[in-house]
Amino acid sequence: MMFSFLRTCGLLSLVLGLFLIYVSPYSVTAAARITIDSHQDGQTISPGLTQLYGTYTDVYEVELIVNGEMVTDVQMDDPDGNDSGDWSYSLDTSQWDGPIEVVLKSKDTGTRYGIWSSFMSLVVDNPAAHIPEVLVTGPAERAMLKAKERVNIAVNSKNPITTVELRIDGKEWIPLASSRDGYSYTWDTRMEAKKVHSLEARATDANGNTGYSPTIYADTRKISNAGELNDAANDMEMGIENDVDSETVKDGSLQMDLESIDSVDSVVDSVYESDSVTDSVYEPDSSTEELGELLAEPSPLPDQDRAIWIWETASYHLVRNPNSWPVLSSLASDTTTFNQRPITTLYLGVDQYDGASMLEDYRSEVRQFITWAHGAGFRVEALIAGGTKPPYFGAYTRYRTQAVREFEKVLNYNIASDSEAQFDGINLDTEPYILPDFKTAKPSVQVQYLDMLAALMERKAASGLTFPVGAAIPRWYDTSADASNIPWNGATKWMSEHIQDTADYISIMNYRDQAEGSAGIINHALGEAAYANAIGKPKSVIIGVETKDIADGGDPETISFHEEGRTYMEQELAKVYTAFENDPAFGGVALHHYSSLIDFPSKWGPGGYRWAPPADSGPPTAPAGQVQAVTFDHQRIDLSYGMAQDNTAINDYRIYRSTDAAFSIGPETYAGTAKGLSFIDKGLLPDTTYYYQVTAVDIQGNEGPASSIGSATTGSSTLKPMVIRDMNIEFTGGKAAVSFSVIDRETGEPVPAKVSGRFTRMAGKYVTAATDANGLFQAVSESITAADGEISFEPRRMMASGYYWAGAYDELPYLSVTWGP
Repeated sequence: MMFSFLRTCGLLSLVLGLFLIYVSPYSVTAAARITIDSHQDGQTISPGLTQLYGTYTDVYEVELIVNGEMVTDVQMDDPDGNDSGDWSYSLDTSQWDGPIEVVLKSKDTGTRYGIWSSFMSLVVDNPAAHIPEVLVTGPAERAMLKAKERVNIAVNSKNPITTVELRIDGKEWIPLASSRDGYSYTWDTRMEAKKVHSLEARATDANGNTGYSPTIYADTRKISNAGELNDAANDMEMGIENDVDSETVKDGSLQMDLESIDSVDSVVDSVYESDSVTDSVYEPDSSTEELGELLAEPSPLPDQDRAIWIWETASYHLVRNPNSWPVLSSLASDTTTFNQRPITTLYLGVDQYDGASMLEDYRSEVRQFITWAHGAGFRVEALIAGGTKPPYFGAYTRYRTQAVREFEKVLNYNIASDSEAQFDGINLDTEPYILPDFKTAKPSVQVQYLDMLAALMERKAASGLTFPVGAAIPRWYDTSADASNIPWNGATKWMSEHIQDTADYISIMNYRDQAEGSAGIINHALGEAAYANAIGKPKSVIIGVETKDIADGGDPETISFHEEGRTYMEQELAKVYTAFENDPAFGGVALHHYSSLIDFPSKWGPGGYRWAPPADSGPPTAPAGQVQAVTFDHQRIDLSYGMAQDNTAINDYRIYRSTDAAFSIGPETYAGTAKGLSFIDKGLLPDTTYYYQVTAVDIQGNEGPASSIGSATTGSSTLKPMVIRDMNIEFTGGKAAVSFSVIDRETGEPVPAKVSGRFTRMAGKYVTAATDANGLFQAVSESITAADGEISFEPRRMMASGYYWAGAYDELPYLSVTWGP
């Protein structure tokens, strides 16, 4: 078949041009490594502060990941400045009971790709923190309901239970009383709309720990008259059970022991998994014939041209500030500034952010936003990942519960909302290839991810919703050896083909800065489009392109249009449209992402321009609440602050710093800019108290009043501060050349150091080089053929024995060079 031929050609091209056009997701050096030396796998520990520690070699930016729930930087001790040393972290385990998983992730100093430690399990003996295990044990999902249906809740807890509650269709939580059989509620299904309903339960113990059940979906479109509880005695009995006795609920002695239903895991598995999940979605078996008659066929896929990803840093501001909606509409509808097509589909990030859960804490605001968006002509899809931190952990089977729960939040939101306020789909961006064993233990992670995807599609079918669910995939899922010959669901195929078989559509992260050629956007989408046509899925291939600055990671600058600018990107996308305009599989182009697109210039340098937002002369409010400043180590303080409001839209936040408590904000005290509600201020001096204020800046550049003052004092260190002086950058011979000196901040003496940094704006080359004996650093960019432009250079890391980089005291800002007629 044609698509097989295309894939064969694609694989041959990959082999021939591997080092030119393909960078493996996890190319690593043999020497780079991290160890956990403080504990043994399976070791039992007491609750409270536990000191974790180990060693690292040839890596940087070491992060600790705990239980798929938290990601945090660790303390790194490297007095020799050779990117090797000891790491440590004081972990407060008082929030957990039972097994927790810890692992470290870092970046290879050579490749800047990920290096991982081994995964380790620790057992926290802390019954006081045990989360109640909750299940809706009846009615069974897909069972025909009675007119009056008993909803049964089972709870298992190590601590006395104070409250058990049921929620139907996202309405108010209903408190339940306990009985000899557990907890139950009589649900009069005759009073409900004829549709699929969501049943959720939660239980809270005497220590305030709350556990949530998986969702059960119950269909009231066909009700059985058999077994109705019509006699007065049964009605009275059920009425008594629904009448909550608060004293009885507070007495945990009557809670149900889940041993009577085998185990929580077995019941959860029965909800989330099936022997053939894909079959259960599209071909209900004979035992569920009644349900099969009620399930609607999936709706035809809509046009998604153009779509845009909106991550939580921006989505929470949008949802919480209706004044920003006209800004989004203006950006999306503009077709003249860059000769671009309008944006019609929004992938709206709904994950947790700043301690809030959007679909729970801001449900009313989400409804208002989506209702407005529909009225303005947008489709809105919920953008989710894996329900974990980091999000790609959701691909692991052991984190399936979290992944499904995140997915069910969207399903349950839609069931609880009127049609005009419902999401139009889900875009799933899990990215399992970031996991270390995606490459080293093939096909384990690949299969686990596919199982997760199938489980999510099964949950969609169970909910009765028919909106499209799409998976974001990298462009190489049909060419890389890491994605080839994946055995799953009775067939061995490319990873991309399994995903296309299962999901409603795919959005290819087709991140290249050219349309044509063997490494171009068009070539990288041909295989997926051909396969979509072969399996009969029109409009199911979305082609995603990158606009953000990505060169800090290991990927080359060629994966983004950031350096070339918006005008060039639109010219290349015009070629993509021409190539696929008559291809039935093509569903449109998606842009990554909203925050970067707002500031994306037509080009860098003379004559460049940006999108012009709506007029606004009024400044934003001050950021809400108190600025929180927390000491991390001798040279870093972490800041957080509340959201500001504006009569249009907030674009970013400016951070100001001083060692004087009575300081004024201005250029002399400017410390940096953040898009979100946190900022890492590093390169500070040891044993020094710093004071901070934050302002908000709107889309037109109006700056609001300063926040409250926050302060913190850095820790101590024997390392000496080094800084950058005398930077110079020139453009000659088609390249930018940068030089600067590294000196001791106190003495002014030169410091031999290893420097890493990258060229920015029109260039993107990342360089690592040593200074000479006099501390002089020099580097040149890649070749640039443009007749005019602008290039800057930003140092990223500096290492020297006995020193640390006090970057806050460099000569700032870093310079750029502009050239042209």
